[in-house]
Amino acid sequence: MESQKDLAIACVADKSAKAQAALAALERVYDFMPMTKRKKPDVILVLGGDGFMLQTMHTYMARNIPFYGMNCGSVGFLLNQYKPDRLLDRIHYAKPSILHPLRMFARCRNGKTHELLAINEVSLFRQSRQAAQIRISVDHVVRIGEMVADGVLVSTPAGSSAYNFSAGGPIMPLDSNMLALTPISPFRPRRFRGALLPHESSIYFEVLDPAKRPVNAVADFTEVHDVTSVSITEHRKTTLTVLFDPEHHLEERLIHEQFM
Repeated sequence: MESQKDLAIACVADKSAKAQAALAALERVYDFMPMTKRKKPDVILVLGGDGFMLQTMHTYMARNIPFYGMNCGSVGFLLNQYKPDRLLDRIHYAKPSILHPLRMFARCRNGKTHELLAINEVSLFRQSRQAAQIRISVDHVVRIGEMVADGVLVSTPAGSSAYNFSAGGPIMPLDSNMLALTPISPFRPRRFRGALLPHESSIYFEVLDPAKRPVNAVADFTEVHDVTSVSITEHRKTTLTVLFDPEHHLEERLIHEQFM
């Protein structure tokens, strides 16, 4: 059995059979500490898929603890390969990737406001059969007076290989200091296929006809209904550290995705 030395590890697993079996096997070898408000582990070990990894990162975002994930799901872009052997060595030699989430401030038709953080992307979607009409401003300058589309999204570099890429947006290196603004099935302007923006940009979406053409906004997996406006900025005060095995670190994965 490996000696844990002074490394305190908390382990969380999703409810899938694969993740629960992995948790049971690891608990027979390693002495994980409970995840409590009073005690702070050195690392949070996450067993699951990308969705569960995102959920866990949101849950413990404010505690400033590194995350080391092992894939017990499907794609596993944000996780390492599941291997129970030499876990402590893998964590010790893992390469950190530093992420900053997006801050979404949404205003709704009923007057309520919602402030949420997104690690991957903030997306706007049409609710009905009619396309959304959205005015786009960047740094308080109107860049598109009226975009007619199914929606639009803003992605971080870490999320650029996910929905952003599926919608036709670019994959960005982690150190690019850029954000991707990508339309979703745009009809007008005909030739607009998106933009790369400096990470300190302030992006503002205004829904032009929210009663007739209702729009929802989503920050990662949290949805807000009937928005009239959404502002997006990078939240530099929040820092997330995700640990990757040296041969599969996130920067390499972002490059690899572009040549698949």
